[in-house]
Amino acid sequence: MNQQLTLYHCPYSRSSGVLHLLEELHAPYELHVMNMKKGENREAAYLAVNPMGKVPAIRHGEAIVTEQVAIYLYLADLFPQAHLAPPLGDPLRGPYLRWMAFYGSCFEPAIVDQWMKNKPADKAACHYGDFDTMFNTLIEQLSKGPYLLGEQFSALDVLWATSFGWMGMFGLLPKLQVIDDYVARVKNRPAAIAAADKDAALAVEQAAA
Repeated sequence: MNQQLTLYHCPYSRSSGVLHLLEELHAPYELHVMNMKKGENREAAYLAVNPMGKVPAIRHGEAIVTEQVAIYLYLADLFPQAHLAPPLGDPLRGPYLRWMAFYGSCFEPAIVDQWMKNKPADKAACHYGDFDTMFNTLIEQLSKGPYLLGEQFSALDVLWATSFGWMGMFGLLPKLQVIDDYVARVKNRPAAIAAADKDAALAVEQAAA
């Protein structure tokens, strides 16, 4: 890959998962680090990259990709030698795409509605149906383990385990052993540890600045 790959990153944010993914992929990348507490992700320079002012975002050559799920899909396909995305024609490609889409279309909106104490929408009209059905569907899949695609670790697991970890810290998820075990399984991988160490060092630098 000859084109420069850059991750726009704020320590201890959603982009931390993408940092982990890049380590899993053994990808050559540069970090464009911003201090979220100082609002650097809301300044004009970054808004030109992502007008939403959110991280993560990546730049690959002239291409800019935002939105978590899109970034995970893009990167995992960009480095097929890492085998973190089932290729076209693989029977697991469909389930892989399903659970990627499920994160953004069902899981996170349902979690946010519950957190904000929004009045539940009519099940027939709500895009994720209802919280219990959504959550039980996810846990049923997760319980087949050890990963969301069974025995095959994939970019899916970086996305989901990172999110479970953060949401668990803030008490946004039911306390279940299957979730705790899953998060520990992913977070104990060498790439996850390397990414966490980088994030911690960056956070220390920002705190001292």
